[in-house]
Amino acid sequence: METGMFTITRRAALLAGLGLSLAAPFFPAAAQERTPIRFTLDWKYQGIHAWYFVAQEKGYFREEGLDVTIDQGEGSSATVTRIMSGAYDAGFGDINAVIQQAAQKPAEAPVMVYHIYNKPPFAVLTKADSGITGLKDLVGKKVGGPAGSAATRLLPALLERNGLDPSGVEVLNMQPNLQEQMLIRGEVAASLVFNVTSYVNLIQQGQNPDTGFRWISYADHGLDLYSNGVMVSQALARDKPQAVKGLVRAINRAVLDVMADPAAAVKTLVKVEPLIDAGSEQRRLRFAFDAMMITPESREIGLGDLSDDRLARSIAVMAAAYKLPNQPAPGRIFDRSFLPPQTERRIAPTAG
Repeated sequence: METGMFTITRRAALLAGLGLSLAAPFFPAAAQERTPIRFTLDWKYQGIHAWYFVAQEKGYFREEGLDVTIDQGEGSSATVTRIMSGAYDAGFGDINAVIQQAAQKPAEAPVMVYHIYNKPPFAVLTKADSGITGLKDLVGKKVGGPAGSAATRLLPALLERNGLDPSGVEVLNMQPNLQEQMLIRGEVAASLVFNVTSYVNLIQQGQNPDTGFRWISYADHGLDLYSNGVMVSQALARDKPQAVKGLVRAINRAVLDVMADPAAAVKTLVKVEPLIDAGSEQRRLRFAFDAMMITPESREIGLGDLSDDRLARSIAVMAAAYKLPNQPAPGRIFDRSFLPPQTERRIAPTAG
């Protein structure tokens, strides 16, 4: 016993002399070296955020050596400014907000590394019996929208692209939480919305968004912009590229899981936020798949990627609409070098 104790004590002394811990060899290095990533969402927890929590619950982040903290957000544009401030390393937000910041503060703007919404959520929402069947029917009408929202800011560009004079449409500034209410009450003829948000808002107000309303998509009328995805700070991309690749890999795996089983994904989300309505969030997810995520282009090039030519056109639209001082190059806005191989990003034929 004394010999054994002496051996251990002697070993401890030798290790101490080398600045090492006796217990160190017994702890896996991966557990000690996980890279912390502060991740911000674009809004409160919703079905469209399920993949981040699926990646967390299934250990995908951990397998990539990451320790990811996920916080609720305050808007798609706020994701960009949160990352620019240094408060967050990565997040889910709007590529169009990245374009704006890259044109004005190129050294600070984040870069998108995994694109998710292949079609933008911007839409003109009107009642099915309103008589408004196309953009031309908005002339002489009053429409509502938050003054700072992308859907409102881009309306003039949408109208001009379709040969219409923006001055012929009256735009009433309103709070986001009043958009559906004022439309239902007839206080405006149409509302300028984010479809994935308004869709569930209508359900929660006892409306049928599929049969009771008409959705006029900006993308289907010439304003074919990109939208939300995963972005990271320039510092994270530069200093820890393997961590960024791991983050993207984990999220991509989780998105495919959610597409395969939305109900299970929402159950995971409910564990994080028990107050959400699981049924409504499943419908939101399926709406997002159909309206924004699963498109001919995303089926061709895979999840996470985009077309540089289409992005260049989007940048030109944003530069004109927001009077930006320059047009950033597509490579400054989106970096596909962090993407997994296309074979790992393919959308299943049965998805959606």
